[in-house]
Amino acid sequence: MTRYLIAGAGVSGQGTARLLRVAGLPFDIVDDDPAKTDILRSNEISFADYDTVVTSPGWRPDSPLLVAAKEAGCEVIGDVELCYRLDKQGVFGPPRDWLVVTGTNGKTTTTGMLAAIMQEAAHYTGKKAVACGNIGVAVGDALIMEERADVLVAELSSFQLHWSEHLTPDAAVLLNLAEDHIDWHGSFEAYAQAKAKVFTASTAVAGIDDERVRDYAPAHAIGFTVNEPQAGQVGIIDGGIVSRIGDTPVQVTAIEGIEPPGRAGVLDALAASAIAITRGAAPEQIDRALHSYTVAGHRGAVVHKDSDNDIVWIDNSKATNPHAADSALKATTSKIVWVAGGQLKGADVSSLIQDHGEKFRAVALLGVDGLKIKHAVETFAPSVPTFYTDSTDPIEAMEQVVNFATEQALPGDAVILAPAAASLDMYTGMAQRGNLFVQAARATKEKANE
Repeated sequence: MTRYLIAGAGVSGQGTARLLRVAGLPFDIVDDDPAKTDILRSNEISFADYDTVVTSPGWRPDSPLLVAAKEAGCEVIGDVELCYRLDKQGVFGPPRDWLVVTGTNGKTTTTGMLAAIMQEAAHYTGKKAVACGNIGVAVGDALIMEERADVLVAELSSFQLHWSEHLTPDAAVLLNLAEDHIDWHGSFEAYAQAKAKVFTASTAVAGIDDERVRDYAPAHAIGFTVNEPQAGQVGIIDGGIVSRIGDTPVQVTAIEGIEPPGRAGVLDALAASAIAITRGAAPEQIDRALHSYTVAGHRGAVVHKDSDNDIVWIDNSKATNPHAADSALKATTSKIVWVAGGQLKGADVSSLIQDHGEKFRAVALLGVDGLKIKHAVETFAPSVPTFYTDSTDPIEAMEQVVNFATEQALPGDAVILAPAAASLDMYTGMAQRGNLFVQAARATKEKANE
């Protein structure tokens, strides 16, 4: 019997422990945090006692423990790979359908849309679907839920895919590719290769409007596009999603009314529709699901509008890399006061600023890499006023950039939080960052009335 060593006693590690416990498989957990009692430390390990190390997705490949495990002949896999193997072995009953969503941006929205479609289809198929992975419940918890899920709609990160050597989903989509997590993977090529692992799926779907995705997509992949679809694609004709996956074109649904509005939301709906069609979902099921779907928070919603001067405040805290920020900035034709900054994770913002510099009314910056963005604005859009706060207090920093934005914005402008950077340098996550932005934005009205 395989004996497992779980690397990391955080949320992911504890989830893996629950899974193995239910499966009746032996394991130990290792973590170097002395606060976690009854857990092995690195210097207590004899790798000869283990066959497989299951790592939490955040552990880098060059982590000393993982390097030592490989040198000792242990297999190192991730928690998702473990879940996939155990499921396909029938450990938790008949194997599930695995539908995987990945990409640099749009993963959560696409996963939510696809799960909604498959749940709508479940009224007819009887196959219950659940969103899991980085949305909803962990994949392992989805396998051991009291009420069985027959379809796993899994949002997977590049970290999870890096540690998944044999994952072969029933269907999967690669939405887009842009620089992200370069500090973890070491290069864009390594990051892209991790993402492209989903193309081992029985049915592969690719965002063919993205040149980098096209470079990795297999010839048999089903493409989705905002343009008119060719044979074997899903696209847009006369304001509606049309499938040409089969022999004849099929009208699926109108794009008007789909959330979130704009090109990014349409692309997500196209991707979800493409996979759903290959799984047998009917157009009317897709239509009902997409038009009842509501987008999660911090993804481009208008959170405040000053009726006195028609300035709108938009929270897109989820735009944690330049590619996502690009989509957020493209979503409005107004002049923009851009609020940005945080951890760039090795990404370059030069192209982003060159593409949008003419739309900027001003730029307000915060966070550990805020100065890097400020210098890029001064280089590529030198006429745009900038402000940088060096405050590391999360509330104070947000209030300062919002105050600057208030001073700079003119009637009809949009103030957009689209950080192009991660949040953990100052905030507990992108949600806290977005919530504080919303709070500060709404407070501007109160200050104006004082």
